[in-house]
Amino acid sequence: MTPAVFLDRDGTLTEEVGYLDRLDRIVFYPWSIDAVRLLNRAGFKVVIVTNQSGVARGMFDERFVEEAHEFIDARVREGDALIDRFYYCPHHPDAPIEAYRQECECRKPHTGMVQQAQRELHLDLERSFVVGDRWLDVELAQAFGGQGVLVRTGYGEAEVARPKPRVSAALIAPELLTAVAWILQQGA
Repeated sequence: MTPAVFLDRDGTLTEEVGYLDRLDRIVFYPWSIDAVRLLNRAGFKVVIVTNQSGVARGMFDERFVEEAHEFIDARVREGDALIDRFYYCPHHPDAPIEAYRQECECRKPHTGMVQQAQRELHLDLERSFVVGDRWLDVELAQAFGGQGVLVRTGYGEAEVARPKPRVSAALIAPELLTAVAWILQQGA
């Protein structure tokens, strides 16, 4: 079984723009593709896990989320890197669209997306990591027994200023590339 690095999308891999609703608003951080390539070379599976409540709020549809992931995938591949799988949660408990209004197991920090990835990619979760710009990303890692890294990009700086009880990051990094360097030092 292979370890994985589960990456949040917005604010971690790409710049945070609020609700991403157009492809022309996708902007990669300068280090993002290099960071993914380093993880690939070290033998980690790289998996995007992202809450996309904009679907539940009627701001865009699931097809747009898939198009955004296809766009991101193509750009990453152009840089000789690979994201092994993309998972997203379109639900929200207060959604105005009834079909998406639910408490689900896929919405981070619940582990539904991680469990699906484990089944499909045969992952070793105990040797896996989550990197994101929210405490809920760190909570996700704690929930499945991995290590969580909080990055200061996106909403990360604001999150650092508001520590969450019983949630402790293994590392608070300035950005994804530093997080990846630390992960690689931990060994697979």
